[in-house]
Amino acid sequence: MPLLNRDNIVIGVAQIINKKNGTHEFTAKDINVFRNYLTFCGLGLSNAQLFELSIQEYKKNQLLLNLARNLFREQNDLERLVKKITIESQGLMQCARCCIYIVDQSILSSTKSEDVHFSKGFDMLYGEEFKVTTNNFLENSRYAKIAHHVATTMQTVNINEISNDQTLSHLLISNDNDTFELKNLLCVPIMDGDDHVIGVSQVMNKLHGRVFTEDDVAIIEAFSVFCGLGIHNTRQYEHVVRLTAKQNVAFEVLSYHAVASEEDVQRMIHISIPEANQLRLYSWEFNDMILTDDETILTSIRMFVELDLLKIYRIPHDVMCRWMLSVKKNYRPVIYHNWRHAFNVAQTMFSMLTTGGMNPRMNDLERIGLLIACLSHDLDHRGTNNAFQAKVDAPLAKLYSTSTLEHHHFDQCIMILQTEGNNILQALTPDDYKVVVHYIESAILSTDLALYFRKRSEFQKLVENPVECWTDPTRKDLLRGMMMTACDVAAICKPWEMQQVIAKLVASEFFQQGDIERNQLHVEPIPMMDRDKKDELPKMQIGFIDSICLPVYRMLADAEPGLSPLNEGCKRNRENWEKLQQEHEKL
Repeated sequence: MPLLNRDNIVIGVAQIINKKNGTHEFTAKDINVFRNYLTFCGLGLSNAQLFELSIQEYKKNQLLLNLARNLFREQNDLERLVKKITIESQGLMQCARCCIYIVDQSILSSTKSEDVHFSKGFDMLYGEEFKVTTNNFLENSRYAKIAHHVATTMQTVNINEISNDQTLSHLLISNDNDTFELKNLLCVPIMDGDDHVIGVSQVMNKLHGRVFTEDDVAIIEAFSVFCGLGIHNTRQYEHVVRLTAKQNVAFEVLSYHAVASEEDVQRMIHISIPEANQLRLYSWEFNDMILTDDETILTSIRMFVELDLLKIYRIPHDVMCRWMLSVKKNYRPVIYHNWRHAFNVAQTMFSMLTTGGMNPRMNDLERIGLLIACLSHDLDHRGTNNAFQAKVDAPLAKLYSTSTLEHHHFDQCIMILQTEGNNILQALTPDDYKVVVHYIESAILSTDLALYFRKRSEFQKLVENPVECWTDPTRKDLLRGMMMTACDVAAICKPWEMQQVIAKLVASEFFQQGDIERNQLHVEPIPMMDRDKKDELPKMQIGFIDSICLPVYRMLADAEPGLSPLNEGCKRNRENWEKLQQEHEKL
């Protein structure tokens, strides 16, 4: 006989078998009694179900309230927030494992599945410590592949029998060393207020051999709404912190620097620019040490003249002089990474384009972009490296987590260009302006040796398997980046007398940073910055040449034989440093 609730909906069935007395048959009276009895049973069962549901709702509401409290407590740290979210969800869902994936902010508006990737991942196994996942996990694990599917489709996935699932079986194949036995999985997207997927929540293996029910789906989907709110708030907080840091950097810079004075500009305008031959501008052995500061400005302008860039882009002479003087003024008087270094880098780029034969490979936008990048690539350098900015918790380090100084140099470059009377790109169309700015940014960031090491093998493959042309944007960007690195360290290719002087300047700046680290930060500097190891300069120079310089010059010489003099000069100086090292070892 059916068990009915108050709405006459069947909620169960009751069955009685084999009456024990009389004829052993159920009578009409028995049926009537049983029906009346089941009326009360139906009410009782309905009440029990409602009570159980209310308990579940209470637990869910408590979880969501706890989560809401945590949003305001942890909104300044994404990792701590996600840790609390993970712990709460694991307790609520009663699962063996929980993962949270954060979608890269730069592609939030993209609709292409191949563009979606995760910037961070967090993982917690039942009874184990919360941990941040590796990049390999985010790219190759089967769990991340399911999460990627959910992020791109924006649909919940509930797989209660992994071995029998056919729809996503191609994603469930494990190609990593994970020993976790996956039995069932529930995965939901985390959305922001604009319905963009900003993350994915994933729970696995319901405890006690159970599976994830529709109630579980409803709970985790409600849960993901609060997660989205928390992650969005945390990101907004981080954005505010970044803006504040950027403001602090701007005030710091503006308090120190100023645009070139009009008096200096007018004076420079009326000085004639020396001829290239008089300056030996096309020579690999160009020597800036014999030039005055004014002559370095005029020589820099001569580079633009020789490449016909002033005519092509209709740059007024006064604007060029003002911009050049402003760039020089925005270099701090540090020992090595000053205006003279930037000037030499630009001259090397000029020689690579002209004497080295790279001019035909570049268009006019690339030429002007590369020269601007070279002259600007170390703007406002403080005489300390990226690692130092992080050690002292400098505002710059808060603003940029990678290539800290290089991003700042680019920002300074754009700031000068956008200052009234300094925009040498003012005649460009908006589209061409964007292209040149991209070239400048890419070139300046390429001077970060961390990026050089990351991209070197890719460039080596292109050199070993020559392409008919370098017109492909990715290849061209790679080539320009390697040229920037080659120019940045080109002092290693200069005649021996010049190389020795420059090496001592570089070492002095490094030792100065090492002194600050030892005396003020109370940490031991690395050998390269340790003044106590100054006698090991030849050994350090050889290591620098072998690990950084020779590989890039060798590859560029293979790509363009006209650049071979750089490779030869570098090898000659290595031999000279090796002789000094051998003499030092004999002492």
